[in-house]
Amino acid sequence: MTHQEHTHERSPDERTADRESVAEDQCPECQGSITQTGDRGERTCESCGLVFEENWVDHGPEWRAFTSEERDEKSRVGAPTTPLLHDKGLSSTIGWQDRDASGQAVSDRKRAQLHRLRTWDERFRTKDAHERNLKHALGEISRMASALGLPESVRETAGALYRRAVEDDLLPGRSIEGMSTASLYAAARQHGVPRPLTEFADVSRVEKIRIQRAYRFLSRELGLEIEPEDPARYLPQFASSLEVTDETERRSREILDVATSNAVHSGKNPAGLAAAALYAATHLTNEKLTQDVVSDVANVSQVTIRNRYQELLEVYGNRE
Repeated sequence: MTHQEHTHERSPDERTADRESVAEDQCPECQGSITQTGDRGERTCESCGLVFEENWVDHGPEWRAFTSEERDEKSRVGAPTTPLLHDKGLSSTIGWQDRDASGQAVSDRKRAQLHRLRTWDERFRTKDAHERNLKHALGEISRMASALGLPESVRETAGALYRRAVEDDLLPGRSIEGMSTASLYAAARQHGVPRPLTEFADVSRVEKIRIQRAYRFLSRELGLEIEPEDPARYLPQFASSLEVTDETERRSREILDVATSNAVHSGKNPAGLAAAALYAATHLTNEKLTQDVVSDVANVSQVTIRNRYQELLEVYGNRE
C-alpha cells in the first residue's frame, strides 16, 4: 500500500461514526427518513410514522388558554406583520383611549400630554413623503375593499402590488387614488373574485376611465399575468342578489358555456354577459325578472342586456 493510499483510508472509528450518523437519519424498521415534525418536536419516520422522540422540545407558551380572549390577554407578542400598513405594523402605536393601565380616565393635563404624544408618534411613523404616500394609498385600499366586501387576501395582494409600483417609480404623474384602485382591481382578478369596474368606481374617488388607464399601465409595467375574466364567475353574485332559483342559475351557466364554446364572449363585457345569461335563463324557467332589475344589480345598461340575451338565446337554441 502506497503512502497516498494510506492517507485516504478512513480509520475504523471514522467509519463507525459515519454509520451512526446515517443510522440516526434512517428508520430501523423501514429504512425511511426521520424528520422532526409537529409543534412538540416529535421525530418521526416519513414512511411508516414510527415515533422516536416525543415531547423533545415544547415550542409553545408556558401558559394555557381556553378562549380567544384569554389567549389575547396572556400573549406577550404583538400583531403579525401585514403589507396593509406602510411600516408593516412594526412600529408602536399610542392608543386613542384616554385611560391609564388600570382603565381609569386620566386627568385633563395627562389627556393633553397624550394628545401631543399621539401627534408626534404619527409624525415619526411617516417620516417622509414616500411613507405618507404609502400610508394614504394603503388606507384607501382597505376602505374600498371593506366597502366591496373583498377578503383579506385580496387586500394584502393589492398592498403588495402598490408597493411594487412605488418601488419601480410608477407613481409620478398619476393619482394615488387611481393607482390604489387599479391595484385592488388587479388583486381581485388575480384571486378569482372579480367585481364590475363600475363597483370600484362607485367606492373610489376617481372616475372609471382613469381606473381603466391606471390598471392597463400597472398591468403592463409590472408584467401581471392576469387571465381574461370568466363571465361565469359573476353568476353566483348576481343570482344571490336577484334571488333566482337554482334551476335558473344552472341554466344560465349552461348558456354561458355554450356561448364560450362558440366564442361569443370574445370582446364583450363579462359582467354584461353574465347578467344577460341570467335574464335569458329566466325566460326558459318562467321566472318574472325585468331588464331594469337585472340592470340595477349588475351595473350594466338595459341596452346591453337586451342585445346580449337575444344573441345568447340564439346560440343556445342552435346548439347540437
